[in-house]
Amino acid sequence: MHQTGSICDVPGIRVGHAQNDIGKTGCTVIIPENGAVAGIDIRGSAPGTREVETLQPVRLVPKIHAILLTGGSAFGLDASGGVQQFLEERDIGYDVGITKVPIVPSAVIFDLREGDAKIRPDKQMGYDASAHATSKPPKEGRVGAGRGATVGKAAGYEFRMKGGIGTNSIKLGEIYVGSLVVVNAFGDVIDPHSGAIIAGARDSESNGFINCEQYLKTYAIEPFPVEPFRAATNTTLAVVATDALLTKEETIKVAQMAQDGLSRAIRPVHTPYDGDLVFCLSVGQKRGNVTTIGLVAAELVADAIVRAVEIANNLE
Repeated sequence: MHQTGSICDVPGIRVGHAQNDIGKTGCTVIIPENGAVAGIDIRGSAPGTREVETLQPVRLVPKIHAILLTGGSAFGLDASGGVQQFLEERDIGYDVGITKVPIVPSAVIFDLREGDAKIRPDKQMGYDASAHATSKPPKEGRVGAGRGATVGKAAGYEFRMKGGIGTNSIKLGEIYVGSLVVVNAFGDVIDPHSGAIIAGARDSESNGFINCEQYLKTYAIEPFPVEPFRAATNTTLAVVATDALLTKEETIKVAQMAQDGLSRAIRPVHTPYDGDLVFCLSVGQKRGNVTTIGLVAAELVADAIVRAVEIANNLE
């Protein structure tokens, strides 16, 4: 399956980007027009998040009102305040009687080394991304949260290639499933259909690829050759959305299954130096098979990862 389309094919989903080209950073907001039942699955060891605890089954809040994906590492979480402001101005949020509190789970990538490290997504950028959100297919590649994304850093940052944003969708009968990913991986990106590396650590002598997996196997006993603070500059983020009616527990299961898409397209993945995670949003009332939705979500995520690096590096 190699799908086109975008996550905005799911009825009620809007996406907006904002970025700073000097800082080479940005943020991307996904807004479900009527809120969404949501779940999350985190596999990487270095996540940067906000309000994701609300996605656990026993938590009070039944729906979220936006998802923020942002650069800037932990500093970029400031952008979530702008998303909240935008939604509050439109009377959107969890009703607490005296006001409505927008619930905006957020996650970051590390992109501080690509541009001016002192320029990060902030409240204004989060607001701008929200204001730009539409149901039109969003731009892909080096935009929004993917503006400073990179891949293939196992052998050192200097061997990297560009990462970015990719999105796609499929229709299963009457149900839509879509995905959007921000690819900023420690490992190489693999075409799951051919098994070939398409983006990753470049070998300057051969003009080919170092092959991160083979490179790392040479350090099975000796210390890792790249300092931890240089290695921990990664994370792939994914959002899966569907207009099938899912419970919070079911969205978590779909997010878990969608992680298989990262495993198919990134090697190695879920390392100590990545903060890999997947959000799942349910925005509809249609009946759907959770197992099938999770299966398709994994395929969509894998293909969206490939799409992101193809567009970012002009490989198409």
